[in-house]
Amino acid sequence: MKDKRVLVVSSEVVPYLPENELSTTSFETAKMIHGKGGQTRIFMPRYGLINERRHQLHEVIRLSGMNLVINDMDMPLIIKVASIPKERMQVYFIDNDEYFKRKALFTDEDNNMFEDNDERAIFFAKGVVETVKKLNWAPDIIHVHGWMASLLPLYIKEYYKDDPLFSDSKIVVSLYNNGFEGTLNTELINKVKFDGISETKIEPYSNPNYTNILINAIENSDAVIKASDAIPSELEEFLKAVNKPILEYFSVEQFEDPYTEFYTNKVL
Repeated sequence: MKDKRVLVVSSEVVPYLPENELSTTSFETAKMIHGKGGQTRIFMPRYGLINERRHQLHEVIRLSGMNLVINDMDMPLIIKVASIPKERMQVYFIDNDEYFKRKALFTDEDNNMFEDNDERAIFFAKGVVETVKKLNWAPDIIHVHGWMASLLPLYIKEYYKDDPLFSDSKIVVSLYNNGFEGTLNTELINKVKFDGISETKIEPYSNPNYTNILINAIENSDAVIKASDAIPSELEEFLKAVNKPILEYFSVEQFEDPYTEFYTNKVL
């Protein structure tokens, strides 16, 4: 992994959010790559419940100031950065007051999914790509963790398909058993079509439940990792017909060698 560039994009990362399988695995993946001489950049949303003072987030003016068009609306992109203590790894936070200022991740006080989670996911995907373009940092591998990041493979393969910065990037999607009940906003498919992406590429979004948006992510990836010991049965069934490298589950205590070998021999 020495000198390889790996972009780690996750819905959740410790220490900025509570420990769970997703947030811990995302962090440990980046830490492992960094420890083996690779270069990492971590991206996550800047949710309103992240304590900016405690974690020393600061806005990067040269990266902020762009407007992203989401369903024909101009939404300002704000980029904040922090360093993970002791690890010398930078984390980039995708921020927008409309989408991420609220003091919750994905649901309101009644545990109902936010109506605009679909737009938040589109904004996050576009925000990551536009920031990486400004950094002029061409990743060898883009490793996607969590459903909020799951639109990124589609946008890189379709919306940004002519961008030379990503022409040699390989996309890896990690699958977790941390989904959501119900569906995202059913207008998601039309909001993605607004960006000029063909309907044939987004058929699963006609019913945007957890498994379907992950199926679309798999279809637009180059390799898959099972990051939970048990993933939804629909995803297991779908993987049986997938002609891509698939890594079976390894716990964070055991994953260093299998992940390294998978990156090196199956992905790159």
